[in-house]
Amino acid sequence: MTPPKRSVNAESHRVPFALRCVVILCIGLSFFSCKIAAPQPRLLANTNTMSGIGGQFGEPFGVAAKDGFVYVSDGANGKIWRMKNGTEPTVFATGLDTPSAIAFDASGNLIVADSGSNSIKKIDSSGKITTIAGIDGKPGFADGDSATALFNGPIGVAVGKDGKVFVADTSNDRIRVIENGKVSTLAGGSYGFADGTGVDSKFHTPCGIAVWDDKLLVADTGNNRIRVVEPDGRVWSLAGTGESGLKDGLLSSAMFVQPTAIAIDAFGSIFVADGNAIREINGDFIPIVRTIANGGRGLRDGDARHSRFNRPSGLAIDDAGNLIVADSDNGVVRGITAYKTGHEITKDEIESLRDKPGEFRNLQPPRWPYDPPSAKRDIAGTLGEIRGEVPEKADGIHFHNGLDIAGAYGETARFVRDEKVLPPFATDGFGSLRESLRMPSLGYIHVRLGRNASSVPFADDRFQFLKDISGKFTAVRIPRGTKFKAGEPIGTLNAMNHVHLIAGRSGYEMNALDALIFPNMTDGRVPTIEKVMLFDENWHEIETAKPNARIKLAGKTRIVVRAYDQTDGNAERRRLGVYQIGYQILKQDDSPVTDTKWTIRFDRMPATEAVKLVYAAGSRSGATGETIFNYIATNNVHGDEFHEDFFDAALLENGIYTLRVFAADHSGNSAYKDISIEVMK
Repeated sequence: MTPPKRSVNAESHRVPFALRCVVILCIGLSFFSCKIAAPQPRLLANTNTMSGIGGQFGEPFGVAAKDGFVYVSDGANGKIWRMKNGTEPTVFATGLDTPSAIAFDASGNLIVADSGSNSIKKIDSSGKITTIAGIDGKPGFADGDSATALFNGPIGVAVGKDGKVFVADTSNDRIRVIENGKVSTLAGGSYGFADGTGVDSKFHTPCGIAVWDDKLLVADTGNNRIRVVEPDGRVWSLAGTGESGLKDGLLSSAMFVQPTAIAIDAFGSIFVADGNAIREINGDFIPIVRTIANGGRGLRDGDARHSRFNRPSGLAIDDAGNLIVADSDNGVVRGITAYKTGHEITKDEIESLRDKPGEFRNLQPPRWPYDPPSAKRDIAGTLGEIRGEVPEKADGIHFHNGLDIAGAYGETARFVRDEKVLPPFATDGFGSLRESLRMPSLGYIHVRLGRNASSVPFADDRFQFLKDISGKFTAVRIPRGTKFKAGEPIGTLNAMNHVHLIAGRSGYEMNALDALIFPNMTDGRVPTIEKVMLFDENWHEIETAKPNARIKLAGKTRIVVRAYDQTDGNAERRRLGVYQIGYQILKQDDSPVTDTKWTIRFDRMPATEAVKLVYAAGSRSGATGETIFNYIATNNVHGDEFHEDFFDAALLENGIYTLRVFAADHSGNSAYKDISIEVMK
């Protein structure tokens, strides 16, 4: 199939609709012609967890299948694992530096994009590692002899039938080829987007690559597209509009979030790891993009359509035609199969994979994200606080997922522990107030990354700045495998005047007050309960304002408590969210009818969907305006678990009781407020 020529300056020229239709028809004929005599593929409909439940993997990234075995690269631990279905993984090779994609050559050698060393490795059947291209520890760009060629954080590899090794040289925005001891550039000349030939084409952080007959398929991650590279270096776009989104449909109108990995099965179907979803471009006469797995970010097996992944980064097809997925931020390897098979992960197993605060806080000596490292700072926001306003305004509402630590405009923010970059896209929001860096276990927001208060870059080549044609900075990139030490500068504070510090892996965020130790921090201040409000199940308010009045209740009641917290050193105007909310029923003599029921707890990040189960109308918080936290104390919200609930007076005998409502902070300080109630059924 020879596609029509496309404009080199594709970012400023839209292909006419009729021409797009021709392209789609040609692609469809190509798929169809290959399938006339072939059996129809099975529908991949079920997800199961294959390996990693024991916590063996630090960060599974690349996967490859051969002779009944599945091989997995572990970016965090610098290892390659090997496993057979139903068996525990064993170490096949070690001593790598942030290995990413892997692929086998015709001789059975495993080819590895070793991102952290900026080189391409080969591992033979004994586990021996040799470098086939690039100079260990030296990032850059240079073609030529394999021993002197330079790469910059390569992530993707694929091997052609003729033995050529193709490389997605991610932070050079190029597609390279290794052949006969030489490295050359097949496509890509600079960062951006353009179809064209050779260096006239442009990519933006390409990550995944796969051989497609005599062509290459590229997951062009930053451009939200699937691209095709012809043998002569011509590049054209197969699918994706370039806009970010999870939209199925025809190739010309479908949208991708952040395609990272790509694999092709024996029937011509193309699978893409895209954000937290798994997508498919089918091999039908008129190919379309469809989402086969997207239940949102998380970890859930079962029906593939509703299963959940967390930054899937590697894909492979095994000998049985199953799709193998390296589910990176969940730390496991998953399978998507035609029939229900294998192990379906349990809630207890999911919980066992979560970071534990007690272990997490002792990984490195305590410090604040500033210098001097032991000087106490003001806490300006905590995990679980509402951001936005109920009822929902135009910008929506959400939970605050970190700890805000106040500083001064332009002050240098610093890493609080040693870490290396693992996500291919670790930075976000360049130039905005939400500019951020996501490390594997910690996140930093509201920081000008790698530059001072005047936006002048640091003398630190780990921060790689991208420019537009006018020379203006448009982004900062920190390649996968880049390492930082605690105390080194991240950047400087922007106008938000604080570091928003996230503790825990993406999807497993913990309360930083629980997961980290901050030197010299004390908290002897008891939370403040401003008032308690009662509502019936239809949200009609029950009068509670009359002095010395006893509230008469007969059925289901909602309890809402307006409360806030403060730590030592907070200004009086500062209002923080509380750590947990609960209530208890007491008899007239203060003996308990029930134990204290702690219903809302913020030791870890609640599910996004639960925000309206935590906060009642009138709740609001943000950078400006009054802060009000109206907690719905009768609802149950803790991490991924949440449901609506009530205090049901009908379950008590008629009589007089005390309703005691609690608000507690992380340090163990607790406040309560009593309301006298009379149950009359």
